[in-house]
Amino acid sequence: MANSPVVSDGIILDEIKRVNRDRRAVRIWLLVVVAMLFCLVLVGGATRLTDSGLSITEWKPIHGVVPPLTAAEWEEEFALYQRIPQYEQINKGMTVDEFKSIFWWEWAHRLLARGIGVVFAVPLIFFWLTGRVEKRLRWPLIGLLALGGFQGFIGWWMVSSGLAELTSVSQYRLAVHLTIACLIFAACIWIMRGLSPHSDDIAPRSVHRLAAVLAALCLFQIYLGALVAGLDAGLSYNTWPLMDGALVPSGLFVQQPWWINLFENPKTVQFAHRLGAYTVWIIAFIHMIHAFRVASGTTHARRTVVLFALVTPQAAIGIVTLLWQVPLHAALAHQAGALIVLGFAIAHWRGFVGEYAPPVAVVEQG
Repeated sequence: MANSPVVSDGIILDEIKRVNRDRRAVRIWLLVVVAMLFCLVLVGGATRLTDSGLSITEWKPIHGVVPPLTAAEWEEEFALYQRIPQYEQINKGMTVDEFKSIFWWEWAHRLLARGIGVVFAVPLIFFWLTGRVEKRLRWPLIGLLALGGFQGFIGWWMVSSGLAELTSVSQYRLAVHLTIACLIFAACIWIMRGLSPHSDDIAPRSVHRLAAVLAALCLFQIYLGALVAGLDAGLSYNTWPLMDGALVPSGLFVQQPWWINLFENPKTVQFAHRLGAYTVWIIAFIHMIHAFRVASGTTHARRTVVLFALVTPQAAIGIVTLLWQVPLHAALAHQAGALIVLGFAIAHWRGFVGEYAPPVAVVEQG
């Protein structure tokens, strides 16, 4: 006997409800991961700003979860730190209690990173086994899990650069470490946004392209900021809008070959970060004006206003951080603002693509 249209429609409706319910569960899971990543980057920033990143000189992915618990264990951990150049050249004479104050930052950073791995992997396995992960998302999510594991190795690769000759980590490796963290953060938001309902508003491709360019610029600006942090470039030339007495300071390319200045000359690196900030602000403004000219009244146009409203105070926080010579609270606010801008820029860009097509099974009438 053939299925009646009413029965078929009811089955399809139940399937739609199940898909929406599963998507909501996956979105909540990814939102938790995003929030933890946000905290991880801020703790990592505090670790860098307090020069705590080299306090743990060994990589113990499992055993390292447990911190020193006795006076003897603290002495042992401190003795390992005393062997590296940072202690000899900067912190010589530090007491065990002073060592603890930097140890806990790095330990918290590593513990939070491990926690994110668990929070990502365990629900992923559960959602996969219970059929809640759509097929199109399985490999992307597995790829993110693998990238997160690789990020742990990159973190140790970064730390190891400061254990033999340097008194801090390599700015190159720091920039790679932060950029990968931001890529994972952005990818989670991209997928989460794709699982959310979208409006039916349509905007010209020119608006879409500018949104993509702006998202890429935000990520690149974070990369430049990591180079600034790695070189402590924000601790000098603490004036604005002039830098070293000029809009375009001299001595930007004194090192040879010329391109090495873009990575190793603190003045050039800070100037590049300033130019990046100006570029992001200008493009965000142009994007907003353009969207209202060609797509007025759409949600896409309204989002450009929010994005510009986020970029502007972020630029102001960056200026204040520079003028105040990078105090911890201002620097962390600036880093938090960068993540918020990046996250919204990714979500805004994703809004032009639209949500993933629901994998709703159509019941054939036979």
